[in-house]
Amino acid sequence: MPQPNDLSRSLVALDQDSTIIAVVELSQSSWLVAGVLPGIERQPRKKLEPSAERLLGLLHRWRDEAVRAGKKITRIALAFEAGRDGFWLARWLNARGVEAHVIHPSSVAVSREHRRAKTDRLDTELLKRAFLGWLRGERGHCGMARVPTIAEEDAKRPNRERECLVGERTRIVNRMKATLARLGVRNFKPTLRKAAERLATVHTPEGTPLPRNVLAELQRDMARLGFVVGQIREIEQARQKRFEQETETGPHAMVRQVARVIGIGIETADMLVHEVLSRPMRDRKAVARYAGLTGSPDESGARRREQGLARAGNARVRRGMIQLAWRFLRFQKQSALAQWYRARTADSRLGTRKTMIVALARKLLIALWRFVTTGETLEGVILRPAG
Repeated sequence: MPQPNDLSRSLVALDQDSTIIAVVELSQSSWLVAGVLPGIERQPRKKLEPSAERLLGLLHRWRDEAVRAGKKITRIALAFEAGRDGFWLARWLNARGVEAHVIHPSSVAVSREHRRAKTDRLDTELLKRAFLGWLRGERGHCGMARVPTIAEEDAKRPNRERECLVGERTRIVNRMKATLARLGVRNFKPTLRKAAERLATVHTPEGTPLPRNVLAELQRDMARLGFVVGQIREIEQARQKRFEQETETGPHAMVRQVARVIGIGIETADMLVHEVLSRPMRDRKAVARYAGLTGSPDESGARRREQGLARAGNARVRRGMIQLAWRFLRFQKQSALAQWYRARTADSRLGTRKTMIVALARKLLIALWRFVTTGETLEGVILRPAG
């Protein structure tokens, strides 16, 4: 029986005689709209400037054409591929009576020719065939992405911004260390509190001070590093303030619940909740698939091999869970999951630990999902006191 949050097929019966079906190929310079109109033999196609108002006007014009052809239009269904534009267009159209869907690009089957032709016109034909099959309720045509609210998208921004800033901090520090290493200086740590003051006293192994241009470059890098560190601290303080003010609201309560597990910090808990745990998932398989922690088998005839992770899900969740799995083994040694991992890596075969840590990450993510959604306890896991 299909569940309400199953986006692999439509749960609404399709009456094609009363439904306008449209797909949009989005780009920065133009939008190509193709449609299937009841009572109209031709399948229209129109190139527009990137404008939601123009798109809505075109859909209404097509509706009027179908009405003049003797059809009663009760539904307008539109789909486009997920990409740079995000979900704003789907929200905008849904608010104006258009049923808008966002297609996972990787779920649309394409030709396997070595040099297949690819144009916007051909892409709209592919999207139409996939979307029609999805509307008919047939599995395997394409997969739809859940359209988040503005509040849900906004809740992800602090964690993602902090991730970018941490990467920038690492790049600045590495660049400074590389600059000093070329001069033979290896004992300078840019992350120390008084590193900027100590920079002027650094000498090369020859006993000479740093060259003028190198010193000026490092001082500018120190200024950038201080600015980035300040922004990271600002994000963390703002998040802590939100947690103190909104302790019992849905996502914040989930973050506090996940952070009770020893070995999971507030940063990891915040990322997991807003990226995956607060999403309405169909089942445990959907949770693992969204994180990109499922395998991609290659089986044909007698050939049986595993190609590795599918990597079709959320890369942030995948990276975070694999790191968390290693940390979980250190802090939760008596848990059932840690014992399961040790039992399967006891033979010490080459590559076993690396393979099984992915399996542990998948099991741990599913266990955390059940923990915050159903309250199911994690067997053998040590929790911090509530509050």
